[in-house]
Amino acid sequence: MVNSDLWSRALLAGAAALGLDIAAPTLARCRAHLDLLLLHNPRAGLTSLTDPVEIAIKHYLDSLSCLLLRDIAPDEEVADLGSGAGFPGLVLAIARPGASYTLVDASAKRTAFLRTAATALGLADVEVVTARAEDFSRRPDHRECYHLVLSRAVAPLPVLLEYCLPATRLHGHTLAMKGPEAEAELAASTHALALLGGRLAATRHLDLPQHLGARTLLLFEKITPTPDRYPRRAGIPAKRPL
Repeated sequence: MVNSDLWSRALLAGAAALGLDIAAPTLARCRAHLDLLLLHNPRAGLTSLTDPVEIAIKHYLDSLSCLLLRDIAPDEEVADLGSGAGFPGLVLAIARPGASYTLVDASAKRTAFLRTAATALGLADVEVVTARAEDFSRRPDHRECYHLVLSRAVAPLPVLLEYCLPATRLHGHTLAMKGPEAEAELAASTHALALLGGRLAATRHLDLPQHLGARTLLLFEKITPTPDRYPRRAGIPAKRPL
């Protein structure tokens, strides 16, 4: 079992180091999510981490760090593509209630966990969709309707933009969570951005506490509609990046 007190202390200290404030209700719900994560992990394969400090920093604080670059307002529509165990989407739903969240993952085991967790945590404004990102972003009920589309550790940036920008509404944002490779990936994404209707709006570089890694957050604004042919059918964006 993970030492939850050590997890809590690491999360609060890490948040303070980054200038993030974690309210008591947010901490309590994140801790409840942690309990569910540990309970379901053996069956659903939700995380390989076992150290409480690493879990606090690499999963929960990493998810909350999105708010340093782009906060989430009440009544906004947010989608998290490749949500996995709910990082960052479910954690952000805990921290910023009032918005609506759609969590998307291709694994039925992971989406079953997300539904269980959302219900147990009382997150009524969370919808869970089992789908590949390409298929999700082509669906009329999800295309170009989200104020913010997030993705963490899913694909190289040119591929990720083809997944996310089609689901982002005009003048909405796509937020890509990247590691030290971000600058090279950004340089390789000029063509994809031009085709998909996006532009780089802001960046934020940060070092996770306890020397647990460097992160780069990239925020893109949707400035023109994405052509209907994108995203291409499932598997093609990864095989033939724009």
